[in-house]
Parts: sequence; C-alpha cells; structure tokens
Amino acid sequence: MRKLPFLGAGAFGLGASLLLAVMPALVAAEAGDPSAEPPVPRFSIANMDLSVDPRVDFARYAAGNWYRTTEIPADKSSWGSFNQLDERNRFLIRRLLDEAAAKPGEPGSLEQKVGDFYATSMDTAAIEAAGLKPVGPDLSRIAAIGSTDDFVRVLAAVQNSFGMPLFRRTVTADDKQSDTYILSLSQGGLGLPTRDYYFDPRFEKERTAYLSHIARMFELAGDPAAVAAVRATTAFEVEKSLAGVSKTPVQMRDPIANYHKMTPAELAAASPGFPVAAYLDAIGLPLEKRPMVVRQPEFFAAVGRLLQNRPLDDWRVYLRWRVLADAAPCLTAAFENESFQFNGKVLAGTPEMEPRWQRAARVLDAEIGQAVGRLYVDRYFPAAVQARLATMVANIQVAMKAHLERADWMSDATRAKALAKFARFRAMIGYPLKWRDYSALTIRRDSYFENIRRAGLFESQRLLGRIGTKVDRDEFTFLPPQVVNAYFQSSANQIVFLAAILQPPFFDPAADDAVNYGGIGVVIGHEITHGFDDRGRLYDADGNMADWWTEADAAQFKARAQKLVDEFNTFEALPGLHVNGELTLSENIADLGGLAVAYDALQLALAGKPPQPKIDGFTPEQRFFLAYGQLWRTKYRDSALRRQVMSNEHSPGQFRAFGPLVNIAQFYAAFNVKEDDPMWRAPELRAKIW
Repeated sequence: MRKLPFLGAGAFGLGASLLLAVMPALVAAEAGDPSAEPPVPRFSIANMDLSVDPRVDFARYAAGNWYRTTEIPADKSSWGSFNQLDERNRFLIRRLLDEAAAKPGEPGSLEQKVGDFYATSMDTAAIEAAGLKPVGPDLSRIAAIGSTDDFVRVLAAVQNSFGMPLFRRTVTADDKQSDTYILSLSQGGLGLPTRDYYFDPRFEKERTAYLSHIARMFELAGDPAAVAAVRATTAFEVEKSLAGVSKTPVQMRDPIANYHKMTPAELAAASPGFPVAAYLDAIGLPLEKRPMVVRQPEFFAAVGRLLQNRPLDDWRVYLRWRVLADAAPCLTAAFENESFQFNGKVLAGTPEMEPRWQRAARVLDAEIGQAVGRLYVDRYFPAAVQARLATMVANIQVAMKAHLERADWMSDATRAKALAKFARFRAMIGYPLKWRDYSALTIRRDSYFENIRRAGLFESQRLLGRIGTKVDRDEFTFLPPQVVNAYFQSSANQIVFLAAILQPPFFDPAADDAVNYGGIGVVIGHEITHGFDDRGRLYDADGNMADWWTEADAAQFKARAQKLVDEFNTFEALPGLHVNGELTLSENIADLGGLAVAYDALQLALAGKPPQPKIDGFTPEQRFFLAYGQLWRTKYRDSALRRQVMSNEHSPGQFRAFGPLVNIAQFYAAFNVKEDDPMWRAPELRAKIW
C-alpha cells in the first residue's frame, strides 16, 4: 500500500500524526452511522477557561475548557482542531464514496474508478476469501531469489506496486535544477519510526513488542511458531543493521548535506555490492541514461556491504517481512488486526481502530487522491472561498514584504535577493490548475488489493516516465485537495492551501477578521515564512538550492534562530522527554513568522474602518491571539506524543499554542503581560527573525 508522501518543512500541521492514520489495519465490517454529521469546529469562547490568567498560562486560558471536557476518541491517537475538522471532512467524503459505489458512473470516469475502488475496499467477504493470495506472487518471487541481482529485481517489483522496502525511491524536481524531474533515492527500510527505536534503552518495550509482532505476522503467513520466531529475529537484525547506518531525523533536515547528484556508474562505484545496473534495469532505466540524486550515499554504500556480508536467505526473510507488513492493512482481518495491534496500540497508544469506511477512505487518498479530490472540490469547495482567500493572501504578502524590507539585521545585498525571491512567490488555493490524468489507470470491482497494486503501478510509471522532463508547476505535488493541510514547496517557490483546510476553525466566512487572520491568516503567513526559514532560505527565486546570503547575514540568521532552538528545548512533553528545538526549527520559525505577518495583515484589513467594537468582551487583537491558541488545542496519548517528539518536525500542539507568542511584543500588549508574569520572556531571549 502506498503511503501519503513524507511531509518535511512546509506541511502546516498534521505531519506524521495524519500519516499514522493510514498505517494501522482496516477494521472489518463496521459501517457506522452516515447521518451523524460531526459539528463544525468553530472558534468559540466556550472553549476558553476564564478562570485562568492569560499572563500565567495562555494555552489553558484560550482552550482550557476544551481540554477539561474533551476525551480523545478511542480510535484516535491524538485529538485537536485538525482532527475535528478532518473527522467532519471525512463525513462529507463518505457521502461521495457511498454515492459513487452505489451508482458508478460511465466506464473509465472518475466516478466509476472511485466507486469501484471504494466498493472493493468495503467488500470484507471477498477480502477474507482471498486470504494471502493477493501477495502470493510476490512471496513466490521472494522464495525463488538466488542472487543479489534477483533480490533487487524483486525489490524493484515490490516498490513499483505497493511498498517501499529497503530504501525510498521517488521522482522530484532537482534541487539544483528545479525545472527538471530527477530520480531520487534515500534511506529507508525500517519498520520502527526512527533509528533511536532500535538502540535507545527507552524503547526496549517497543522493540520487544516489535519482535513479537513480526513473529506473529510470519505465523499468519503459514510459518510454524518456532520458525517464525527465528525469522522474526533475522528480519529485526537486518532492520537494525540498516538503522545503524541511517541518519537521525535532525541530520535528515539539512538539504545541502542530503543532496548528492551521481551518475548510475558513480553510485555503483560508491556502493560496491549493490547491483545498481540490475536495479535500474528492473525499473526501466538504462544504466547510462541519466544522473540521480542520492540523498545519503553512505547509506547505499552500507547496503552494498550488507548485501555482500549477510546470507542471501536473511534478505529473503527481510523482504518477505516487509511485503507482509506493507500489505497487512489490506488483507484479511487477522492481518489487519495484527498490524493495528502493533502500529496502532503499541506505537500510537490507540485503543480501537477507526471504522472501516474511514480507513478505506484514507487508502483512496493515498492511492487515487486527486480522483477523490476532484469530486470533493466539485461538490464542496465554493468559488467564493477561493476569492476571499486570494484577498487575504494579498494582504499577508504586503505585510511580509514590509517585514523583509525593514529587517534591520539584513544587508541590502541579501535583502535585494530576498525580495526578488518573494516577488516570485506563487499561491495555489484549493485545488490544482491541472488535475492528474487517470485515464490510463484501470480500476475494477474484482479485488481490493489488485486495485491497490494497479494504482501503485500506475503512479510508479507516471513518475518514472517524467525523469528528465520539465516540471509542471500547475500540479499539486504532494497532498490531494481533500486533506486538511497546507504546504510550501521550495523547488517551486510555491505555497499551497488545500481545499479541506479552508473551513472552520481555520477559515470561517461567518467569523470576524480577527479570528480568520488568527486562523487561516497565520497558516498563510506560516507557509510564506517557510520560504525564509532555516531550510527555505537555502533556495533562490527560481527554486534552486543556492547560497544567496552574505556570510555575515547568514551568521545573524543562525544566531536569531538559535533562540528558538533554545526556547523549545525547554519544553517537556513527557517526564524526561523534551521537544527537540533543532528538529522542529523550521516549523517553529514558520509559526513565529506566520503570527507576526498575519497580525500586521489584520491591521491592514482593519485600516480605514471605524474602530472595531469588542466581541464577547475581547478586542480584535485579543481575538486574533485567542483564535491562534485554540487552533493548536491538542491532546495526545503518551505513545503518540513520544513518537511525535522523537520523529516529527512539528512541535506538539500544546507548545505551538504559546511558544511563538512569547517572542511577539504585540501579544504582551494585547494581554498586558508584565515582567514578573510567567508568560513573560526576557527581551534578550526573544527570537525575532522575520
């Protein structure tokens, strides 16, 4: 099963917490009540706790009543405004899916493909009857592997259809030639969240559970218990050896250190033992055809050594395990349940699975997301929203330009290039200018897993066929429109706001300007600021990785950013577990910049209007910050919070709710925060970048 893409710097909010929803198993049968429409999660004074002093604990003041009265649903690992909107959005999407399945459109139409795919995903009787047959051909090919060349050919076949074992392969815009698509290879192959889970004593419980989980999966695939236990140890040890040569999440953040353009011959020379020619031949790329980006050459060199030093049977065991793990959520209930038992309960702490229809809808997002998205936009996204958002984007762009112009720590030479980059920014609102063409994809009502396999092959062929061609910037590269998120794309110098996020509590046509600028306005400012965060600043106006900073300006930037690192390092998510300020730096810079810019844009929106009356007793400036605080109300299960801190570039929501605020003078003025108040941060410690 394909996963939604990894979201690095630029994804506004959900990050891995949304991706986790795709991984655990689909629950058998249960349909739920399609008529129970979830409420609209609007900004509300009722969420506040007015008994709390905002100068003492602003996050509790803004949303304390919500924290006190809200329980995380049994089928979720965390719960907050994103999740509430996503839950309501899923209700809307389910209507589309049910209708498409009940009344499929003309053969070859999007309605037919969406409806047939969804129908097979809900046909649990057929899935149970198929048993392990959907992956039978893959398991047979693995059993017949007789050489390392055979191994990489089978590996390539699996990567082409429904999984990504051993390493990640994709096709992206070249970071240094952003108008051209290039093959990109990066480290991967792990079943645990990060390398630390394989070595850190804090994760001994997870490692023990993981070994048991692998063994149970082998047993479900027909291995005797004793054999399954031995093979589980082998599979785990292979993964551990890969983890040992993998970079940490912090090391993965550096785009310069993770960019190495190599010819196939150069990769082969750098990683003897890894049969590069056989692999490229298996994915249809001649050895001499084109260069590629190898994100971590040292990882592939180590893989070459491991392929030489480990018995071939170990690699057969490993690949068999990865096939079972990737396929499990779409196989029988026994496999589904075992997958959820570990990925859902152990890693995320989630007691129950989501309803099957919801899990299935997420799989469709991952497999044919823009087909579902086009139906969603046609039904639910009004043109008036796009027009109003364009006005807000314009105001925020004016404010951001002013911030760039008056940054007193930046030299004129660097500022000129920053403004040139900013002038080339492009916003895409709601949906792509060019939708993905699914005419070559065949979807039938024959088999859920075969539809997944066909969709995977379609996507692999689409991407591989683009290598060396010009980048189409009218498309959405990452997420489909029905996902609640937004992102910045460095290589395109482009900010994208997906249709699904343009709803309350982010954007509410019925709300005052202050609430909307504290919601979607901050999102817009956040994404624009990503173009000038610690990674985005390494790309120029054309989206190419280039150093356009003077040495003195770069040093100034790093010193200011370090204040955010130091601040977030002090936040304790769980006893003894602190937020990693370096891992979360890009998102924290974007939150801080987004707030500052959106606040100024609100003043632009209010300029020339009569003085605004208080609403519910609060000034526009206060409502702006309250809206932002409520946006980040979030509760986590401990396992999910631990995983978030260890692997996610986004700080947990409760820290995002106030962490940036204490760096902004306007916040202090709005709530009369004084030097002795707990929310006070000494001026010399405050971060001011943009």
